[in-house]
Amino acid sequence: MCNYQILSRLLYYVPYHSPLHPGRILTTLAGISAVVETFNGNGVSYWANIKVSPGKQRMGRDFLKASLVVQLVVLTGFISLTAWFQHRCKKNGPNPKNVKDVVITLYLSSVLIGIRAIYRTVEYYTVTIFIYKPDMNPSSASPIIKYEAFFWCFEALLMLANSVLWNIRHPMKHLPLDSRVYLSEDGVTEIVGPGYEDLRFFIIAMVDPFDLIGLAMGRHTKKEFWKEEQGKDKTMDEETGVKKEDAKMVMLPHDDVVGTEAEGVNAKVL
Repeated sequence: MCNYQILSRLLYYVPYHSPLHPGRILTTLAGISAVVETFNGNGVSYWANIKVSPGKQRMGRDFLKASLVVQLVVLTGFISLTAWFQHRCKKNGPNPKNVKDVVITLYLSSVLIGIRAIYRTVEYYTVTIFIYKPDMNPSSASPIIKYEAFFWCFEALLMLANSVLWNIRHPMKHLPLDSRVYLSEDGVTEIVGPGYEDLRFFIIAMVDPFDLIGLAMGRHTKKEFWKEEQGKDKTMDEETGVKKEDAKMVMLPHDDVVGTEAEGVNAKVL
């Protein structure tokens, strides 16, 4: 969930390279994760309950299998969106260091979570096909079931490593606290913009994050507010007679607002 939120904030920060509305990253993927956890919880309760019918126990196993597979699919989609965003930054620019650091952290965290998810999937499928018999040889069981070392290596240690990663390389130290603040296409200036808007109903936006329905019906509208802001700045320069190179960029920390000031002219503070 934290990875979803960080990628969403990163897309707010570099909106012109966002493949979809940044808010949909969090709502759509978080919604799918909620469904996965529902399957997971109900699956465990049915599968582990010896009082329910064999049919419900089988349904519980199917719920668990589905939840594990969907987790891998969602993780693959998340990594694909991150890679798509990174490709657009490299190809079209800007691709500053703070954006690179956030992307690297997301990749590292996703790899750790992905290895854990694969281990849990393999372990569960191994358990479901394991049939215990009174006269069986215990050594014939799969090592992933017999030895606890697999759990410590591929579950506990990986999650500990992920927690340490987030404490050492927390992505939010590279991103502004206000989601309306975005990086100008010059790769240096940070501007407070109006932010993204999605006028669709929340449920529709969550189910259709790419607005495929709007594209099919010719009603898809993506407001590129960063271009409007640049147009305003250009008009202001022409009206005041201030050349862009005569302006002095004032760079403040991420949690402050960055603006432009010019000598002898009332510059617009963003």
